[in-house]
Amino acid sequence: MTRPSNNLPVSNIDLYGDEALSNPFEAYRQLRDLGSAVWLERVDACFIGRYVDVQAALGDWESFSSAHGIGLNPIMNEAWREALICTDPPVHAERRKLFAAALGPSALKPVAVSIERRANELADRLLAMGTFDGVADLACDLPVNIVMDLIGWPDDIRPGLLKVAEGAWNGAGPMGARTEAGLATIQSLMAMIAEIYDSNRVMPGGYAAQMIAASHRGEIDRETAIGLLLGYVVAAFETTISAAASGAWLFATNPGEWNKLRANPSLAASAANEIVRMETPLQKFARYVVRDTTMSDGSIVPAQSRAIVAYASANRDERRFAEPDRFWIDRRERQNLGFGYGTHNCAGQGLARMELTAIFQALAARIARFELADEPVRICNNITYGFASLPMRAVAV
Repeated sequence: MTRPSNNLPVSNIDLYGDEALSNPFEAYRQLRDLGSAVWLERVDACFIGRYVDVQAALGDWESFSSAHGIGLNPIMNEAWREALICTDPPVHAERRKLFAAALGPSALKPVAVSIERRANELADRLLAMGTFDGVADLACDLPVNIVMDLIGWPDDIRPGLLKVAEGAWNGAGPMGARTEAGLATIQSLMAMIAEIYDSNRVMPGGYAAQMIAASHRGEIDRETAIGLLLGYVVAAFETTISAAASGAWLFATNPGEWNKLRANPSLAASAANEIVRMETPLQKFARYVVRDTTMSDGSIVPAQSRAIVAYASANRDERRFAEPDRFWIDRRERQNLGFGYGTHNCAGQGLARMELTAIFQALAARIARFELADEPVRICNNITYGFASLPMRAVAV
């Protein structure tokens, strides 16, 4: 698509270059200041980054459709067409029921005990290590072990599955080397999941077994079952891992907030919410614009265009949040868009919140402070935001 004929502000900012992917928040601020919607010349798409407009777009699936895909290239959108995140009502509601059976409040109650136990074991282990990597040693433990069990993947494929899942979100970007690598990753992941589906090599009672059983009953077809499993694998692992590592970094660089949590462990749930607001593991998704849609400043996003709906930009919007770049675990403005909003609010957010809360409560009981042991390394991913490595040390209480 070429530049629309209306009078949207235009920007040449490269949101998918290394610099912006490593630290996007200044670019987001500049784009928010230009208007509610900004035409990005480099990718032929509108950027929506103000809180009120992002929330409105996420709540209006009839104007901003997910069913045409959430990527900026047709290969990704075709590969993910059966994933929950790429459906609109009524299909979305029907398929989401399958998630609710495995991830709803009643299903998660038995898991709470396991999460608390693993969080305490993790805290003891990190304290004994002294120096550790905030990604590999801290952030991966609960998401990998708890989620792998919930889904019910066989033990022998778990290491490979996690490795292949890393970087899959890159496939949602505009075409280029990074996106092409992500698309290859997605194809490998789909092949792995298809093999597991066809051989029915899953643990009984898990989410994967439920998807396969639903397919065998004729409620969904094979491709839908594989697509639903694909979407959950990528979202459940990488996003929660990113949030846990980002939380450790935020506390290491904001020791006053760590002291606040240690003094009042009941703030852990609020801290988890603030971590997701500040770092927003899933930064942005594309939507297909079905019809001309008016934004809060009166500008119009044109029909048949792509819109980049930026959760992370909305979560740093000074129009919504006081001191938006400040990490503040008892912040009054609790509602952020890090877990989505409306039809596509995160189906697994209950589990993610439980994991993050348990991790930081357990750590606060044992660790006086976190310190950075070396320079962290950020990932460069078209969609997710986090760390590749985070060298840290823990000082005992």
